[in-house]
Amino acid sequence: MSIEKKSKIMLLPKAGKFIIIAVAVAFLLAGFRAYQLYQFIFRENVKNEFVLYIPLSSTFQQVTDSLVTNDVLLSMKAFRWVTKKKDFARNIKTGRYQLKKGMNTNQIVNTLKGGLQTPLNVTFNNVRTKEELAGKVSKYLIADSLSILKLFSDSTLIKKYGFTSETFRTMFLPNTYQFYWTTTADEFAERMKTEYDKFWNADRRKKAENQKLSLPEVTTLASIVQAETVKKDEQRRIAGLYLNRLRKGQLLQADPTVKYAVGDFTLKRVLNVHLQTESPYNTYKHAGLPPGPINFPETTSIDAVLNYEKHNYIYMCAKEDFSGYHNFAVSLDEHNRYAAKYRRELDKLNIK
Repeated sequence: MSIEKKSKIMLLPKAGKFIIIAVAVAFLLAGFRAYQLYQFIFRENVKNEFVLYIPLSSTFQQVTDSLVTNDVLLSMKAFRWVTKKKDFARNIKTGRYQLKKGMNTNQIVNTLKGGLQTPLNVTFNNVRTKEELAGKVSKYLIADSLSILKLFSDSTLIKKYGFTSETFRTMFLPNTYQFYWTTTADEFAERMKTEYDKFWNADRRKKAENQKLSLPEVTTLASIVQAETVKKDEQRRIAGLYLNRLRKGQLLQADPTVKYAVGDFTLKRVLNVHLQTESPYNTYKHAGLPPGPINFPETTSIDAVLNYEKHNYIYMCAKEDFSGYHNFAVSLDEHNRYAAKYRRELDKLNIK
């Protein structure tokens, strides 16, 4: 065998070793890159829990700016890489998203791209006017106060839900509800109708029917009861008193309706001049219930009317100790004695 042939045979094993080493290095590099990408995608990436709001027409840059400014993520590089692979920049969805500890980059991007919003609790209570309602609700939702306020003058919408302009407020039951931030005014109204129908179940409807009152009338009476007392344990008694008056055909003579008619909820004393106010809501001048509620009564106030206390009282007057409770009477003479005591205490304190 020639020397040249022997050299060629000896070179082959050396070349094979280089190939094996090169392949091994390639595999190591590929493995490292795969591990790196795995970390990009599946490693926890929330540094500080944060509620991310993405307004209408937001850009990818605005989203990333918000995350950077608020120091939300552990690795913005991982976020940008995954969002690029998932084409997030062309699929940005308006919403409110809660980014929690433990979420990885893949979960974060899937949440944002899928529009998987985190709902929030919307609470409204102690509301007297539609303006107050609109102001409270708009603090939680993308719908502004003006769009919510416009619901109450939308005759087509009001008719669709089976109400009048005066009774439409009875559809909005104060409580705590879960909504998405992107809820519009119309969607808010639709949800309120759903909750209204849910509240007015067969049992409550039957009780209203037994009292010969429509559902809006029950709520209207509840609004008066709620305005009369802050004491929950007195509501059923007051409800019974006003129902006694209605059945006897007597004027309700409810001071809160006069305050509503005058347009001044701060009145501490209702005087004769106030009683002369011409308004269908003035129950000193007009018999029966007002055409609609004077506030947005709580569901507990509505239930107080439906489960009223049975008694013979037809008069009541605030107690002279200013405890918030009332003295109840069957006769006018008894009532006048209570009223005189109360007026004397008001005069002592120079309350006009």
